[in-house]
Amino acid sequence: MFLVSYFRSYAIVLTSLLSLYVVLDLFTNIDSFGRAGGGFVGITRHVVGYYSTQIALIFDRMAEAMTLLAAMFTVSWMQRNNELLPQLSAGIPTRRVIRPVLLGAAVTLSFGPLNQEFVIPRIADKLLIPKDDPEGAKAVVLMGAYDPSGIHIEGMAGFRNTQKVVRFYATFPEFLPNGQPSPSGMVHVAADEAIYIPPGEGEYTGGWEMLKCTPEWFDGPPPPNLKMIDPGHFFLKTTDVDFDAVSRGSGWFLYAETGKLRALLARAEPRRQAKVAVLFHMRITRPLGGVVLVLMGLAVILRNPNRHVFISSGLCLGMAVCFHLAILGCKFLGDHGYVSPPLAAWLPVLVYGPFALVSMDAIHT
Repeated sequence: MFLVSYFRSYAIVLTSLLSLYVVLDLFTNIDSFGRAGGGFVGITRHVVGYYSTQIALIFDRMAEAMTLLAAMFTVSWMQRNNELLPQLSAGIPTRRVIRPVLLGAAVTLSFGPLNQEFVIPRIADKLLIPKDDPEGAKAVVLMGAYDPSGIHIEGMAGFRNTQKVVRFYATFPEFLPNGQPSPSGMVHVAADEAIYIPPGEGEYTGGWEMLKCTPEWFDGPPPPNLKMIDPGHFFLKTTDVDFDAVSRGSGWFLYAETGKLRALLARAEPRRQAKVAVLFHMRITRPLGGVVLVLMGLAVILRNPNRHVFISSGLCLGMAVCFHLAILGCKFLGDHGYVSPPLAAWLPVLVYGPFALVSMDAIHT
């Protein structure tokens, strides 16, 4: 009965918080959706498609809080209906009574990492779609990216609908990835525009078609992965750097799975390495952090059964806010190099974990 009650509370919390967020965000940005055009039907279709993917991101940010609220409401309702006192009188300890709630919390806590690993990475490109440009017709600011071959690619502006980059630049390194000198040396190639062609069966696929290039040809051997089609017309073969790689922004790795983060840490690219390392270790400590949060919240509610339910709920939420502020503070310290990435991820668990265990052990039975 308590397990069913917990899942019912979790469903209510999940529906309420997601609906509240969507309604507030929709009415705050209704003008942005209106600028997308397409009439009432087109705007409605865009709103539905936009929030159908944003819900996964919203859930990722509030997964642990939802579990805490569901557990808090379930136990508080047990106390309010005097369902706890008769069991304590019969000699059943409190930790045995709330065991179904802890079991349900363990199940729902797993939803966050599963959503993070298997859902968000597959819809990451849709999460980056602006509210006022569903078709990708407007120019977007680009950033540089390194291909595993060592080629650095950047551009001035890009268009999502055509996969085109204006003022495209490619810099070829002096040394190959195996350490051997490049036959062409360090080379800079500029193009008025470049179009990304996805991998396919043809020869000129899986790379960038560069138009109106400077230089127009090479007297010696061309740089690796670069083929001349016509003078001033080249094709650049890339492994990882597609249009999404140069247009997804500096925080794109936030939507990547943990295995991808591990691969990024193995690259010799100094930029953002600290942030990627902190995020990687926080992915590992996330389940432990959720368990600590739930244990502390239940301990606050069960520590004094005579306390008013609203006061206990307020103390529980205040404790949760302090815990999340500690996580954000440690993340800030790790991102800026004040502490090591593993310490930044583990410090909140190491500080609050013993406190959670002691608080649960001090519950009156």
